[in-house]
Amino acid sequence: MKHEETIFSGFGGQGALFAGQLLAYTGMAENLYVTWIPSYGPEMRGGTAHCTVIVSAEEIGAPIVQRPSAAVVLNLPSMEKYEPLIKSGGYLVVNESLIDIKSEREDIHVLYLPASDIATELGNPKMANMVLLGAFVTATGLVSLETIAAQLTAHLSGRQQQWLEPNKQALQRGAELVSA
Repeated sequence: MKHEETIFSGFGGQGALFAGQLLAYTGMAENLYVTWIPSYGPEMRGGTAHCTVIVSAEEIGAPIVQRPSAAVVLNLPSMEKYEPLIKSGGYLVVNESLIDIKSEREDIHVLYLPASDIATELGNPKMANMVLLGAFVTATGLVSLETIAAQLTAHLSGRQQQWLEPNKQALQRGAELVSA
């Protein structure tokens, strides 16, 4: 049965909330049950931002997550906060471009990706979120990469349309790193 309770976390401006929202839209497009709850720190940019996304084949009883089955972390404070909370057997997806520590847990799957480096190579460091999202959905099989790309097309704001194809490339690069 498909069921993931995922935290996306980083500094404001890194796109953690957008990545989570895109996963939620994708779950809905694939006829799954979904919750998405954002949380912002006191600052708009540079403060902490995270969201909780639950995607499930069955109805979701409560949107609150104490022990996530996965965490996608874009910065060191997020790694330090959420890595210990992940359920045994879960996933930790790490932006190793900005996080220089390694998890010592042996009971979870850990994916280290140079997400910020790849995003910069593709033209915009803010696309690290898409690299990590592509890796996460490929590793878990939660939703399809093709549906995420379609939802990206549908939900990327008009002023951001210039970044549509590079964001799709970022998703694909993340997926390829997990598939290799």
